[in-house]
Amino acid sequence: MGEKKEKVEKQPKAQGETTPAATGTQGAKKQKEKKETADTKHPSPGPDVAFVSPLKERYRSVTVPELMKKFHYKNPLQVPKVMKVVVNMGVGEGTRNRDLFVNHSEELMLITGQKPVITKAKRAISNFKIRKGMPVGIKVTLRGKNMENFLFKLFNIVLPKVRDFRGLNPNSFDGKGNYSFGLSEQIIFPEIRAEKVKRIQGMDIIIVTSAKNNEESKALLSSLGLPFKKG
Repeated sequence: MGEKKEKVEKQPKAQGETTPAATGTQGAKKQKEKKETADTKHPSPGPDVAFVSPLKERYRSVTVPELMKKFHYKNPLQVPKVMKVVVNMGVGEGTRNRDLFVNHSEELMLITGQKPVITKAKRAISNFKIRKGMPVGIKVTLRGKNMENFLFKLFNIVLPKVRDFRGLNPNSFDGKGNYSFGLSEQIIFPEIRAEKVKRIQGMDIIIVTSAKNNEESKALLSSLGLPFKKG
């Protein structure tokens, strides 16, 4: 007699039972639905909105209309603007004390948001024992957002804080539309903590504009908020 082959009957699937492949497909679908729900609750941010500094906004909305009317410019592009700002610290004693260069460099970086470069003597000065090429100071040249932020802070926070301040000298233009003035202390800037200052140090500030003459430059800076002495 031949052997009887055992017949294995295929069991019917219970209701709701799924195959492994189907389970994987449904799981992926659920994860996708979950992600879409999360994205709806927490949408991703759109394109970055360009930040306009308060100084640039004032230039556009106040300065340009004012100067176009005053000087009869035909095109807004003719209105002068600030091109750069140079902040310079002369560190005379730094020739003998390297720590002064380090300290004042850190302070100037805090004040301007930019790393300073060392300035060197262009010629020898025997009376001060300074040789040509010797480090004598530090400076930063500010443009763009760093310049705008620095000027806004200078005009609206720093200068009004100066004791007995009555405005800057309106005659300190160079005839080419550029304006320069000095500050006697670095501690008037909000970034500098007076108790940590090892030595009071002043600085010179030069504001370079595209103005053709002193009158245009003064009107530009005055409109932007630079306080000039009256009378």
